[in-house]
Amino acid sequence: MQIWVDADACPTVIRELLIKASQRTMVPLTFVANQPISVPPNAHITSLQVSSGFDVADDEIVKRCSAKDLVITGDIPLAAEILAKDGLAVNFRGEAYDKATIKATLTMRDFMDQIRASGERTGGPKAFSAKDKMNFANQIDRLLAAR
Repeated sequence: MQIWVDADACPTVIRELLIKASQRTMVPLTFVANQPISVPPNAHITSLQVSSGFDVADDEIVKRCSAKDLVITGDIPLAAEILAKDGLAVNFRGEAYDKATIKATLTMRDFMDQIRASGERTGGPKAFSAKDKMNFANQIDRLLAAR
């Protein structure tokens, strides 16, 4: 198992949890972003900077991801591509994406995009909380223990 992180939008607290988990379990961890991401000196932890552009980091993750790899992302289309490759995908709040529900999740995402494009104000996601951090940490621990 390798952990890939869609790091452009990754909260710092999640980045720190992933670094600790990788150091503890020695599971390879790679942050992929279109900007430099500093990582501690560790043979299992790397940062990959890609060029700027729409979905460049996502495309690089899809290209490099193998079956059973874990991708951390808030990007639902990226999660769908990872699931299609038999990988695992988890968002920053610790919610695992699932093959059985990813189409419905994509449909809802597209529907909300259409509503926002029509000028409707839909609000945004709720603020990242301590409970979200705990849910993420618990989910990562479960996935790493099951590998």
